[in-house]
Amino acid sequence: MNWDRIEGKWKQILGAVKARWGQLTDDDLNVIAGKRDQLIGRLQERYGIAKDEAQRQVDLWLTSLRDLDFAEEKESSDDHLVGRKAS
Repeated sequence: MNWDRIEGKWKQILGAVKARWGQLTDDDLNVIAGKRDQLIGRLQERYGIAKDEAQRQVDLWLTSLRDLDFAEEKESSDDHLVGRKAS
């Protein structure tokens, strides 16, 4: 999943953000609005970490979203097979 998709799906992935970084407030999440630099900045503030550590955490989280996104795409592409008889 790239950052354009994150911005576009921000409201849908808020739960994943809250689960990963529980110290972010609703106001933080509204300000971030899917923007990577805003997320990194808020993580630095809330968790007292350096910018490179915040970037590392965001990159790891993004990787987990890519894995989830791939799994969801695979499931939906397999949906057409449901109910189909083997020949």
